[in-house]
Amino acid sequence: MTKPVLVLKFGTASITKPNGEPNEPVMVDIARQVAALHTRYRIVLVSSGAVGAGKSLIREYRGDITQRKAAAAVGNLLLLNQYSRFFSIYGISIAQSLCERHHFADRDQFLQLKQTYEELWANDLIPIANENDVVSNRELKFSDNDELATLIAVGFGAEALMLCTSVGGLLDANGTIIREVKDFDERIFGVVRTDKSSLGLGGMASKLTFAKLATRMGIRVVIFGLSEPNSIRRALDREIGTEFTPQPTILSARNRWLGSGSLAVGRVQIDAGAVRALQQRRSLLAVGVRAIVGEFATGEMIEILDDEQRTIAVARARISSETLAQQLNQQNVEVANANDIVLL
Repeated sequence: MTKPVLVLKFGTASITKPNGEPNEPVMVDIARQVAALHTRYRIVLVSSGAVGAGKSLIREYRGDITQRKAAAAVGNLLLLNQYSRFFSIYGISIAQSLCERHHFADRDQFLQLKQTYEELWANDLIPIANENDVVSNRELKFSDNDELATLIAVGFGAEALMLCTSVGGLLDANGTIIREVKDFDERIFGVVRTDKSSLGLGGMASKLTFAKLATRMGIRVVIFGLSEPNSIRRALDREIGTEFTPQPTILSARNRWLGSGSLAVGRVQIDAGAVRALQQRRSLLAVGVRAIVGEFATGEMIEILDDEQRTIAVARARISSETLAQQLNQQNVEVANANDIVLL
């Protein structure tokens, strides 16, 4: 029987010192804990920290985009060397996977990525993924590695997605970890602090956004910290951290990929009649569209919103936003085919 997929994401603040240097004792312990899970899972380790690790070697570092790219080019090598050294203690070899947005936006490229990971797993290797900061530009960047980890988890049908944070979980107003979240409502997002680490890009709001997406796709999500002994195993066993309950789903692999949603480039708001049509597994027609937000081309992904601005589906557009704007009131103009619509 094929082992389930486990995606583990470690942010910059979790694995580096305040000055950005890799925190070796923490990385040693990560390797030890992941090695213990290696026989039970096909593991993907998503690791931030490349920019922080490499910035000390960039003269007069100010943090502009070119310097961040250069720091990442140096830092990726430093981080991977550390991981390789620490995992070798347990007889495990690692592989580097530098990802870009188009690897997920294009179905053929995504399937090639998936096949590569499956070959790595077949040879008992652990891929360590990070964004390819050396070449990624602002328009094509992931928002942060929480997004990258989520896209991998959704696309590969992971059993669990684990997001490590310096605070150990989702905290309530009193600073106590909320142990379980079954539904995403305003109360949950209302407890989030807006600050983030000085080195990383993401914060708790980012983690909640992608946890919501992953649970919609049937993936269990755990937000946890590394401050307690054997924290990865204990978080996986529901002993610590915050657990986000997955929703039941019967989506195909292709529709899970479509439903990742974060690759959407535009939005359309639809009326109540169109909402009912989608729920009956019918196509989206232009006559049901009330508003267009952003620009999109034929074949690109769009989010579909109801009257209350809630995202109810994602879809592949059959026509561009320009064409749709010209044909809003026309009958029988198909915006998205039922086969290319994933209800959320």
